[in-house]
Amino acid sequence: MEVWQKIGTYAIVFAVGGGLCAIAELLIVRTKLTPARILVIFLIAGIILEGVGVYDYIFKVCQAGISVPIVGFGAALAKGSIEMAKSVGFIGAFAGGLIRTAYGVGVAIVMSYIVTLLFSAKAK
Repeated sequence: MEVWQKIGTYAIVFAVGGGLCAIAELLIVRTKLTPARILVIFLIAGIILEGVGVYDYIFKVCQAGISVPIVGFGAALAKGSIEMAKSVGFIGAFAGGLIRTAYGVGVAIVMSYIVTLLFSAKAK
């Protein structure tokens, strides 16, 4: 039974993550929104979901399908800001998001640097 439960979880994660990607692709194809604006829309959606308190409930069902895309990053920024604002005060709202997401951003920077060392870009 445990195997089927894992397969079900993977199916949900795949469907939710794929659904978010499909929404982004539809926005790119059907509207005049640039990819950068769509990224900001997804980021703000994550912040709003965390701010109103429903992100954790969605995460329990969707897991990595909702947390890995940029929506999860927005929620992490909001969660860090809310936690630090509660413990430190108003100034904590500015630092909390950065503190909570610093590790992921740092890893992304280091890995992108390693990739640039391994591969050379070619101009068209």
